[in-house]
Amino acid sequence: MISLEKAITARLESHGEKFEILVDPDLAVRFRQGDSIELEDMVAALQVFSNASRGTRASDESLVKVFHTTEFAEIAPKIIQKGEIHLTAEQRKHMIAEKRRQVITFIARNAINPQTGLPHPPQRIEMAMEEARVNIDLYKHVDELVKETVKALRPILPIKFEELRVAVKIPADYAPRAFADIHSAATIEREEWQKDGSWICLVRIPAGIQGDFYSLVNRLTKGQGEVKILD
Repeated sequence: MISLEKAITARLESHGEKFEILVDPDLAVRFRQGDSIELEDMVAALQVFSNASRGTRASDESLVKVFHTTEFAEIAPKIIQKGEIHLTAEQRKHMIAEKRRQVITFIARNAINPQTGLPHPPQRIEMAMEEARVNIDLYKHVDELVKETVKALRPILPIKFEELRVAVKIPADYAPRAFADIHSAATIEREEWQKDGSWICLVRIPAGIQGDFYSLVNRLTKGQGEVKILD
């Protein structure tokens, strides 16, 4: 549970009744977006109130009338999903900015300009979003926002989502250390350890991180690694 000092109110009004619970703002928003969050991590009290600021609990009669149960574990998720989460203006501004950054980062990493084969810089994506007047809905998941954003940007920016298949060879002196980092940065399709101790692999990477991937291999091998894009 979170502390009462950090909690905000989630409120649902229905059938002439008002129900409030005290929640963590960040976790409640993530839960509403579809993330799996434990209920006890989200709330500051296992109580449904009619007026949380006064500590007035909702009556069992009103709970049964609207939710057909008095069980907190069944009622609280419905209040968070369907009610109002009373964020401060500063909290809302911060969360929308963070969600916008996530959308920009995803597009920059996973999409390219099909005319040049190069990724769009984040600044260019952000400017195009402003030009297209893209609205970031705080309660939508990033995946959904990316789809909406790309649709809005296509008349302004040529965008294509693409993965590259890349062959990599890491010399024996660097292979043990590079192994984990390459696995984290790419999707491994095939891999094989050679008799001389070197490691070769076939990986898939988002087209937008091609330059970053090359830099990673160079850094891990002090410039001795080999990288080749496959058709």
